[in-house]
Amino acid sequence: MAKNQPDPASAQIRIASIVIIVTMVIWMGASWIGGMIGLPTRFAFLFDFAALAAFFWALVVLYQAWRKRQNMKD
Repeated sequence: MAKNQPDPASAQIRIASIVIIVTMVIWMGASWIGGMIGLPTRFAFLFDFAALAAFFWALVVLYQAWRKRQNMKD
């Protein structure tokens, strides 16, 4: 790969990082607001499962980017 071309895995890593950060902020905010207004516990679990799904997706994307970089080294 030429020096002036960006690494194709870099975009995936950036997107996964943004998803992780935004998920954490929304998850903490939703938990805090839910506690303040007294939402039922089932909504807390809904927020937790949505956050877990986002984290799992980011983990899969990061693994794919890592494999892509490993294949580019060879």
